[in-house]
Formats: sequence, structure tokens, C-alpha cells
Amino acid sequence: MNTNDYISQVDRVSAHNYHPLPVVLRRGEGEWVWDVEGKKYLDMLSAYSAVNQGHRHPRIIEALKEQADSLTLTSRAFHNDQMGPFLEQLCETTGFERALPMNTGAEAVETAIKAARKWGYLVKGVPEGQAEIIVCEENFHGRTTTIVGFSSDHGSRHGFGPFTPGFVTIPYGDADALAAAVTPNTVGFLVEPIQGEAGVVVPPEGFFGRAVEVCREHGVLMINDEIQTGLGRTGKLFCGDWDGSRGDIMIVGKALGGGVIPVSGILSSSEIMDVFTPGDHGSTFGGNPLGAAVAQAALDVILEEDLAGRSNELGTWFMDRLREIDSPHIDHVRGRGLFVGLVIKDESGSARPFCEALQARGILAKETHEQVIRFAPPLVIERATLEWALDHIAEVVQGAEVAVG
Repeated sequence: MNTNDYISQVDRVSAHNYHPLPVVLRRGEGEWVWDVEGKKYLDMLSAYSAVNQGHRHPRIIEALKEQADSLTLTSRAFHNDQMGPFLEQLCETTGFERALPMNTGAEAVETAIKAARKWGYLVKGVPEGQAEIIVCEENFHGRTTTIVGFSSDHGSRHGFGPFTPGFVTIPYGDADALAAAVTPNTVGFLVEPIQGEAGVVVPPEGFFGRAVEVCREHGVLMINDEIQTGLGRTGKLFCGDWDGSRGDIMIVGKALGGGVIPVSGILSSSEIMDVFTPGDHGSTFGGNPLGAAVAQAALDVILEEDLAGRSNELGTWFMDRLREIDSPHIDHVRGRGLFVGLVIKDESGSARPFCEALQARGILAKETHEQVIRFAPPLVIERATLEWALDHIAEVVQGAEVAVG
């Protein structure tokens, strides 16, 4: 089968809930992937930051194979010998007292919502059924019905109501709006340190610090969604570290699974985690031994190879170089570390044709929010590879190969 055959097959048997670039990938190694025809591409998306360590990192694959030969799943009906070591490593790495393992990012967000609400009832004393969580416009925290219910994206919400009440929306980056939205029933503030799906939107300087102050002043839990921004992506181990706060509850996922298996979870204090009792919450695969073994190796790679430091150094340099490109189609460049958004001017049309032109040159990037090309390569990428990519990016965004407007 060739590329068209595979794409036709998916169009025939799959729900049409994605609009991928027309490439069919078969193999990956480091920052590179190959399609079914053998063409080589530079991966500049990293599966939305799930492949920070690069494709098939040898240490992670070794851990996967070794554990697969021993035990893969027990459910939480029994203990296994991998979950405890994994959670202890995760807590030691992040500075939190307790962790609750799940699988996907959306599951972890739902877990954080449940933790904040129950804490509000049992500890803060909010009347039953009246807990409120403040969220931000243009947020992306997942695809469950509860989560899309507090999204401001029409496409995410349309046709999926009625939605769960209990959420209050404020403009992203507006600490005054946050303070004004707090009521005695507010139990949490759920926020992305950088909004990824919104187009790599970085909040104003000082917003996070002020948000922490507001939350502490009013007894509100700061809930940091670090699923996409965490584990080195933005040039610190966690994006909240830029402003000195990992929150009261931190949500992690994506790169925690090393690009091979879904692993996610929330981290918090014992006081907050103790609101959960047996039967309150769970997941058949959460904390499974295969995922736990992989996650330990995934964390080791991030820390021992200083991927956060690499991201900071290369990301600063890469954004500086992007800003030097002379193009009538670039509005601006924004981001932190190797989490970069190149914003195409409205009058130049969608960012998608630019991504398609990059694909033709062997670079895989993806548009987000119509006007933004997101660049987020594996953090193991070399500067020489980025140099090569920059030459092609510059030529593409200058527009000669793209029908613009």
C-alpha cells in the first residue's frame, strides 16, 4: 500500500474528527520520522510534546521491552512492583507529597477537577453542589464533555451539550479579572502556563505571580495544567518554574509516557489527596506496571540529559533566528524554550498552506488556531538540524511556494 491507499483506508473506516497533513509515517528515530515511501522528515511537533525525549529513545524502549517481558497490567485491584517506585520518583522530581496516576491528559484534568471540588466541600466548607472552578478563555484541557463544556471554542462545544455547570471563565492573563471572579464558592483556578492549542500564547509578565497571590489570599487551589508545557518543553522542568510556582495541584502527562504509552497524573499535597477514599475514583490502567516502568525511564532521560536546559538554550536561539526572517506574512513569533508559535498575518490566509509547503521540504509542523505554525521538535534535536530547518522555514514563509490571501 502507498500513501494514498493508507489515507483512503482511514477516510473509509475512521470517524473524520481530525484533519492531518497527508503523510503516512512508518518509522521514527530521535527527531526524524520516515513515511511509507521511505521519505525522511524532521518532526517539529513531537506528538504535541509527548515525544520530548525523541522517537524510540533507546533507554525508554529498553524499559518498555524489559517490563513487557515481565508484567503489563494488574489493575488497581492489586499492587504491582512498579507503581510505587514510579510515584516516589515523580514526587521527588516535582516536590509534591502525593501523586495519583492516570493515563491520558484529559483523565488527569478530570481527576484534578474532582480533587478540587471534593477538597472544597470537605476542607473549605463550600455548600454541597455549589463549587466553582475558574478557567480561561481559549483554554484547551481535553475533549471530555465536562472539559469542552468550559471551552470557548465553538467547534469543540457544538453538538455536545448539555454541559456540566460550575465553571467561570475569565480572559487569559488577566489577574484583575481572576480576583474579581473569586467568590466564597471558588475552589480552584485551572490554567495553562502557556496556552498551546490557542496558538502558543504566553501570558503577560507577572500574571502567574499575581494569580498565585490571589489564590492564596482567597483559599483557592491553583491548578497548573502542565500536560503540554511540562517536562522540559518550555526551557524549565515545568513552565510554572519561570514564575516560581508549580501550583497546589499540578497536572502532568504526554512526555511522561516517553512517546510510547499514555501516562498521566496529578500531584498535590497529602491534605488535598486525602479527600480521595477507596471507591471515589480510579482507572483500570492507571498506574499499570508497563506505563510505570516506561515513565521512570522517561523521567531519567529528561533529567540526566538536561532536556530542559537544551530546550531553553536552543529555543531562545531558534526564536531569535525566526524573528530575523524578512517576510511579509509573519506577524510575530512567540513562545518559550522549544515551544514556539509563528503567527501568520490574517491577510496572508491560514497557516495550513505554509505547513503543507514545509511538508514538501521534509519538515512536519502543524497549524493551530488557523493562523499559527507551531514548532515543538523533540528536545534532543541538534542545533545543526535546526539550522537546516531554519533555511527551509525562511524560504517557505517568504511565500513564493504558497497561495496566500
